[in-house]
Amino acid sequence: MNKHVRVNVRSLANTKAARREKRNGRDLMIIPSATLPDDVVMNDIKYPADEIERSYKSLNRTPAPFGHPQVGGVFVSAREPEGINASWVGAWNENVRRENGRVFLDKVIDIEFAKQLEGGRTVLNAVDKGEPIHTSTGLLCELENCDGSEGHKFIARNIVFDHDAILIGEDGAATPEQGVGMFVNAKGETEEIEVINSAFERADTELDWAVDHLARALEQRERAPMMERLKSAILEMFTSSEREPSANKEKADMSKEQLDALSAKVDTLSEAIKPETLANSIAEAVEKAVKPLTDNLTELQNAQKAKDEAELTELREKIVKANLLDKETADELTLNAARKLAEKAKPGKAAAMNGAFVADGGNDKPAFTLPKVEG
Repeated sequence: MNKHVRVNVRSLANTKAARREKRNGRDLMIIPSATLPDDVVMNDIKYPADEIERSYKSLNRTPAPFGHPQVGGVFVSAREPEGINASWVGAWNENVRRENGRVFLDKVIDIEFAKQLEGGRTVLNAVDKGEPIHTSTGLLCELENCDGSEGHKFIARNIVFDHDAILIGEDGAATPEQGVGMFVNAKGETEEIEVINSAFERADTELDWAVDHLARALEQRERAPMMERLKSAILEMFTSSEREPSANKEKADMSKEQLDALSAKVDTLSEAIKPETLANSIAEAVEKAVKPLTDNLTELQNAQKAKDEAELTELREKIVKANLLDKETADELTLNAARKLAEKAKPGKAAAMNGAFVADGGNDKPAFTLPKVEG
């Protein structure tokens, strides 16, 4: 007879991707998270892909309590009244789906409701600060014994998801047999069962934070698609390598085509994270952003230069016409000098170049002649 157990599977939520939206007049916070990958082995228990496929939808619309609910030190269902009273913060799980061999879901938090509870405020503050938040999926299953030849001692059967909890500030270590839980059997009787705590967040933690920091260095509008591409590629490599120990040894040997494909992905990732590649991307983005400003500035400068040149030409002509300078000398004037000298060309403003000079009887000859050079 298979043994019934309660399993808590810890993972890491992506708080950097948290978003807010309004629904039915209520302000909500949406936090993406993930749980069991196909065929993962934790604490000597394998969770087969077909068992996950049959059961993962039972996680939809389940509570997302603040911590796994306990009553008197015993783990209880988050759907039981006592469990709801112990840990409800106005959060639930929805949009559960399987993608690329893993279960993904969204945590939805009613912000106004959460603010009324200490646990809810703790969760909201952690998200606003960008702090890491762990999630832990509480599920029930039966353990089927196996011979251990494939790297595990049990196979999880008849999985039923009870909830996916939000964890903050709890010990990251996870060891088996850390408590007891209550289970309602087919006869409606309550029985005590063993609780097994498992975690696979080590790889997830490093992956999520490394990808997030890399993506933030890139141009904002390219961040989301770039992050998804990097994460999908790394996840594919991670999950593939994770399955190998339980597979036949002969299947573990890569073909040349697989090796080439993997090498190409590694090369692409390596190129993307090179400092010079990142620097070039940022420089191109900045140049593109400021180009309209520099173009407009150049246009304004050219227009002002043309205006100044036209004014200078007009002033030089005015000065020559007023016999203040000859044309050759006037052509050497700067704009400011021409403006100053042109003041003397205005009617009634002209001053004699030499106070001792006497006009020559009012004839049409120039009133001033250059002195002869002696020698």
